[in-house]
Amino acid sequence: MTNNLLKGSKIILTSFKEEYFKNFTKWYNDMPFLRNYDMIAAFPRSIDELKPMIDDVKKSSDKFIFAIKTLKDDKFIGVTGFEDILWNNGTAVIYIGIGEKQNRGLGIGTEAFNLTMEFGFEELNLHRIQLTVLSYNTPAIKLYEKLGFKREGVYREFIHRDNKRYDMYLYGILRTEWENLNNY
Repeated sequence: MTNNLLKGSKIILTSFKEEYFKNFTKWYNDMPFLRNYDMIAAFPRSIDELKPMIDDVKKSSDKFIFAIKTLKDDKFIGVTGFEDILWNNGTAVIYIGIGEKQNRGLGIGTEAFNLTMEFGFEELNLHRIQLTVLSYNTPAIKLYEKLGFKREGVYREFIHRDNKRYDMYLYGILRTEWENLNNY
């Protein structure tokens, strides 16, 4: 158990605030970011389109969203959270998006995902956390496998991008696996 739930050495997970929409909208107009972050067609979205989406998450009982902020300069750099929580089964889908390219590959995603999983297993009492990832997103796949997620399935030729079909992988981690990796 941690004394600083949602706080790591580089980042902190906080509530998503109105002031973050400018950056969030910028990311939703960055096609390479969107092509890794979501399975739907990558198309630009305005603040007016994104606000209801975030409001829906905040009002929901089966979703959580956190803003990822740096401790050093208190800068909003990404989002993480859960969706599709099935409380009766203790399962949820986890997600993450680090917005600016210069913030990727620095260990921030690892720390943010660890904090999000800790929240899921320790605070929400989840039994299983899962995610999907496109086969061409190798940095994300490396992150998930490093954190103990196991590839459990393949949705063959799931998505069509750039005149080619790509698989989508299903990854999952159980609470006991996470506890063993984190010496609980």
